[in-house]
Amino acid sequence: MSKQELFDKFIEFMGEFAQIRAVAALRDGFIMTTPFTICGSVFLLLANLPLPGYSEFMASIFGSDWTAPLNAVAGGTFSVLALIVVLSITYKFVENEGCDAMMASILALSTFLILMPPTIVSKGGETVGDIIPKAWAGSNGVITAIFIAFFVSYVFCYCEKNHIGVKMPDSVPQGVAKAFTALVPGMIFFTTASVLYGLCHYIGATTVPELIFKVIQTPLQGLSDSLAGGTIIVGLQSILFWAGIHGPNVVGGVVGPLLIANSLDNQHLIDMGMTLLNNPQAKIMTCQINDVFVKSGGCGLTLGLLIAGVFTARSQQLKSLMKMAFVPGLFNINEPIIFGLPIVFNPYLLVPFVLVPLLAMLVTYFSISLGFMAPFSAVQVPWTTPPVIAGFLLNGWQGAVVQIVNLAIATAIYFPFLRAQDNALLKEEMGEMEEEKPEEDSVKAEMQSTAEH
Repeated sequence: MSKQELFDKFIEFMGEFAQIRAVAALRDGFIMTTPFTICGSVFLLLANLPLPGYSEFMASIFGSDWTAPLNAVAGGTFSVLALIVVLSITYKFVENEGCDAMMASILALSTFLILMPPTIVSKGGETVGDIIPKAWAGSNGVITAIFIAFFVSYVFCYCEKNHIGVKMPDSVPQGVAKAFTALVPGMIFFTTASVLYGLCHYIGATTVPELIFKVIQTPLQGLSDSLAGGTIIVGLQSILFWAGIHGPNVVGGVVGPLLIANSLDNQHLIDMGMTLLNNPQAKIMTCQINDVFVKSGGCGLTLGLLIAGVFTARSQQLKSLMKMAFVPGLFNINEPIIFGLPIVFNPYLLVPFVLVPLLAMLVTYFSISLGFMAPFSAVQVPWTTPPVIAGFLLNGWQGAVVQIVNLAIATAIYFPFLRAQDNALLKEEMGEMEEEKPEEDSVKAEMQSTAEH
């Protein structure tokens, strides 16, 4: 099998993978968590703005405990992320199947709550019961939430499509009939959760979220936090996007939960009074590296391409495209350049489109590992925040410097490839002009001949 055939097979496989119901639900479900994480990040950012004297100034006005209301918002968003995930993924999965998404989501939430640890141990050593522990309702319970969402979604849709449930007479209102229809799948979910809870409790003295966190989530987070894991994540999403598949959505749907969990783990270290800078317990690969530092201007760090285009463009097509795409690119919207140039299946730009994000990831990764920049907490910025500003808000002047370095590298690498592209476009335009010129001359000659007669 040739390299081209192998590449085509790979792209075909990834295209089919993106259409799998579970993958689509995972992707769409995590997109639904965006308002919670972004809004929570705004309040965290207000509590931790990287400005000299900011904290002391706020404390002088509102008191030493001035961050408590802001942190309460973070507790109601990041600290219950697993609850949001189990609801959103179940909802999107069941909705796409045309079934009762709201009822399935509520059943999934109840199933998740049954499996959670029923008690916590206070700082004084006292066991407290009848609570929902935020430690497992947040990042530590995300993988468990995903498993429960898939289990509930598959079983619920199977039962509804095959009419497995308590059937009510036609005279019964539709809302009441739907509630009784959910009795059978509800009993399946709750019985399964009860059995699992009992097995973990009496045999292993643990719970399902704790077991899954130890056996599955921790190793997966470790893989995602490695340099090799970061390389695969960044490289794969660029290759897929170049091939016409929305790589960030496909890859993010799978690894996004792990990268978010990494950043929430870092936030937990901060909450315990620890610093992230040069802390071996802190995670390096987080969602901010991928979303803000690797994708400045959009996937492929195409803002560097746009900057190079300002100095390169001689063809009318490229000049017009640069004018149209530059302002959206500043706000990380790069569809005009992705599909307008296009970058998709463009042989001139395959190498830089994959290489630039990889180099940006390496620069950012080693900036953190060498202690120039601190690892990222749960703070995120809206995805449309312009580069440099985003870096400053996340990590002070060091973050801004790293983004500037990444943009400089991107511009330098894109420059020769974009020049080759521009030369090709210029030749096409010159060829079209030469073809049009004889036609214009013949029209003029014909008009002149007609006038003479």
